[in-house]
Amino acid sequence: MSDVSFMEKLLNSRSVEWQPLQSIAKIKHGKDWKGLSAGEIPVYGSGGIMGYVSECSYDKPTVLIPRKGSITNIFYVETPFWNVDTIYYTEIDTNKMVPKFLYYFIKTIDLMALDTGSGRPSLTQAILNQIQVPIPCPEDPEKSLEIQAKIVRILDTFTSLTAELTAELTAELTARKKQYNYYRDKLLSFEEGEVEWKALGEIGTWYGGGTPSKSHAEYWENGTIPWISPKDMGRPIIDSTEDYITEDAVKNSSTKLVPANSTAIVVRSSILEKILPSALVPLPASLNQDMKAVIPHSGFLPRYIAHMIRSRGDDILRAARKTGGSVASIDSKKLFAFKIPVPHPDNQRRIADTLDKFDTITNSIIEGLPREIELRQKQYEYYRDLLLSFPKPEEVVA
Repeated sequence: MSDVSFMEKLLNSRSVEWQPLQSIAKIKHGKDWKGLSAGEIPVYGSGGIMGYVSECSYDKPTVLIPRKGSITNIFYVETPFWNVDTIYYTEIDTNKMVPKFLYYFIKTIDLMALDTGSGRPSLTQAILNQIQVPIPCPEDPEKSLEIQAKIVRILDTFTSLTAELTAELTAELTARKKQYNYYRDKLLSFEEGEVEWKALGEIGTWYGGGTPSKSHAEYWENGTIPWISPKDMGRPIIDSTEDYITEDAVKNSSTKLVPANSTAIVVRSSILEKILPSALVPLPASLNQDMKAVIPHSGFLPRYIAHMIRSRGDDILRAARKTGGSVASIDSKKLFAFKIPVPHPDNQRRIADTLDKFDTITNSIIEGLPREIELRQKQYEYYRDLLLSFPKPEEVVA
């Protein structure tokens, strides 16, 4: 059904009047919450709930619109709340507008386009007051509220279904990751004396990295050599990077060209507080100073080593992470001393082949589910905008 036919059916030949927000709602400033007693009433800032106090700014349904900071964070609140000075609340004329209808409509507006452009994103009362809001059937207030309420019910249903589907897909994604990790760790577990154990420092040649001078544009422009940094380390296989450098950059800086089929790991980053990112690098590449990579010696299969280091990531962190310091990092001596099981090359190959197949299946799911979640969100936004696409006047005051 087209947007025109849907809205025509909904309005049933009734008119739509666009009015400035100030004729529908009063925009109210927030206040400091320091000194308030702790309680159960949420305190809202532009980023969401900041804490809980015993007093409220307002206790009726409202739309909270950030004044500065995360200005696209719009909240609908029906219960008592306190708001600080980074976010406005609205006293809505409920004889003209259903509060949640206003919330859904504000969500369709590109608020970043209304930014004052004074540095940190911000919205003024004067700008918000002039936002044009559609009033269906203004000549019949009771009918107008009925139409608004109907749109809200439809959008509430869409919101609920989208949230349920997102939760289901997220749970499925979590379950698949756990299932993969379980089988991977099972394949890479060996009984005492079953295989030989080798320290990571013994399995190959280790490389460090560096950053070519940013003042030499020629080191970065039209570069063809991948330059791996922690921001690239979200995948099990690194076959492309955000940044590339030239051969001159390698020759004239502390970074080195690492041969193909290395295993790269992050050795300095705040991410090390949680996980140890590692990945197989099947092509020649360079590293920044927060990375290390190992090229396995003969008898150590690169794919097996990459799987093993990923599997033992938590153990390596416990054994080799440095304590103290402003940024989490890995102690190289402890890293190189960490031992891993190394079966016969034929068994390494068999294990790696099995895990590669698991990787292919799991990554397909892991990549597919977030895309599905994104598509569902876009579908919801499409129908939301469709429901709120009222005929506009020829000229609207910006």
